Amino acid sequence: MQTPRDALTPDALAMLQAIAAAGSFAAAARALGLVPSALTYRVRQIEDALDVLLFDRSSRQARLTAAGRELLVEGARLLGEIDAVANRVKRVATGWEPQLTLAVDSVISHTTMMELCEAFFALGPPTAVKLREEALSGTLQALTSGQADLAIGVAMEPATSMGVHSKPLGQLHFVFAVAPHHALASAPEPLSDELIRRHRAVAVADSVQRGGGLTFGLLGGQEVLTVPGMPAKLEAQVRGLGCGFLPAPLARPYLETGRLVARQVERPARLVRFSYAWRTATRTPQGRALQWWLAQLESPATRTALLERQHGF
Repeated sequence: MQTPRDALTPDALAMLQAIAAAGSFAAAARALGLVPSALTYRVRQIEDALDVLLFDRSSRQARLTAAGRELLVEGARLLGEIDAVANRVKRVATGWEPQLTLAVDSVISHTTMMELCEAFFALGPPTAVKLREEALSGTLQALTSGQADLAIGVAMEPATSMGVHSKPLGQLHFVFAVAPHHALASAPEPLSDELIRRHRAVAVADSVQRGGGLTFGLLGGQEVLTVPGMPAKLEAQVRGLGCGFLPAPLARPYLETGRLVARQVERPARLVRFSYAWRTATRTPQGRALQWWLAQLESPATRTALLERQHGF
């Protein structure tokens, strides 16, 4: 009989993930190029080694038991760590990371990011780039949790205990804006918090995976429409679905054409300072791909473009 260590191989964990994703043994067998009996036999071997039942077979669907769900959660973490070890080994050998993941806050200019990616790929590096769109504290969490190598647009100061290094990216002025047909567009200025509270706010959802996350500019008791990112917040406010603060560079063309109206409020003007951050290397040297991106961020023009350039092409 196999021991748990013998049974829980990377291939076995990947097989269990495939069954859970497919929803049945038959569908998973087709996807994996196996006959269903062979797949069932392999699962039985794992269950016998662990002395647990991983799938509820009382129906035609492959439903995970509580033990099976826990194994998949931990298995995904283990597979991620195996990939991370392989990436670190390859980086030590070649100097280039197999993949570089960037956590990019939704306030950052998509156009500037695409231009930076274009310049990076022009070098012909052996590094794949993955962009993760994040918001608020989720941008930093993606870095500190190991899901990203570089975070651009961090709106909070990283704690030194997190093992990360950060530098200022710049500051962004936010303007309170509504659609011209919104009730607040014609209200007497400056708008009081009490008046604003009576109207729906549009807020970007914090992409943090654990905890309550951050909120900016919301008032207690105010109805809220929550959207996934800053471009969606802009569209919602242009449509008159709510009110709120928008980055001035993002709102500017809509203010100039009259599709949005800027309103003065009693609260102080919102000026948010952003930074970029990366994990500090301990035992392995910094990869060449990360070095390249950090070198680009040393340019004041690049930092300004990331915050102040309009989204779009």
